[in-house]
Amino acid sequence: MTATGTGERPDGFTGFRYPISHFRHSLRAQRKTRIVALGSSSTAGTNEIVAFPARLEQSLRKANFGCMIDVLNRGLGGQEAPEELSRLECDVIAEQPSLVIWQVGTNAAYRDGLYSLDEVEAALRVGLDWLTPLPVDVIVMDLQYTAAIVDVPRRLTLAEDMQRRIENVAAAAGVNLFGRWALMKSWCESGQIPLPALDDGHGDRLHVSEVATARISSILAQAMMSAPAPLA
Repeated sequence: MTATGTGERPDGFTGFRYPISHFRHSLRAQRKTRIVALGSSSTAGTNEIVAFPARLEQSLRKANFGCMIDVLNRGLGGQEAPEELSRLECDVIAEQPSLVIWQVGTNAAYRDGLYSLDEVEAALRVGLDWLTPLPVDVIVMDLQYTAAIVDVPRRLTLAEDMQRRIENVAAAAGVNLFGRWALMKSWCESGQIPLPALDDGHGDRLHVSEVATARISSILAQAMMSAPAPLA
């Protein structure tokens, strides 16, 4: 994961590179702060596991007592960036959020043949072009590291390619990347959480487990609250 200058923490995440100024301003003004989470099944929630948007909302409300913070879940299972781009205006921009979290990339690797990596990359690029001129902060969340991807060589190759593309698009757009792929991979390789425990055990072991979802949500909330201070 690219170093960001904020100092690596024990969880392995180095923090965000860019300030999240609009989100911070909304909190300081004690306005109703709205976040929209756009993505597929790990945003929508699967198999009775509470997905990260609800967990993030709870953590942020606890960390900012008295502030009105809502995280709107706009995840739809099985989708990828091209479909998500088609509903960006109605499901995201129309809500006038101060922050957007766009979870992307997993289905590009998992549904090999249904999606072109070039099309997914292009859709993400266009979507960020729409969002970045607006008064909204953006966090891109990349792929999940689970057995359904890692244990299938073709999917793993696609996933590694997709992860690099997402990193490059986010960097070019000047938005923060939440490197979920590298984070989960580091847990597996360090022995903190073995690969079988990173998924929920259902089907071909694609979806993120309870323990991994909880940890991802907690780290994301901490990263948001410790993001670099806005420039004067």
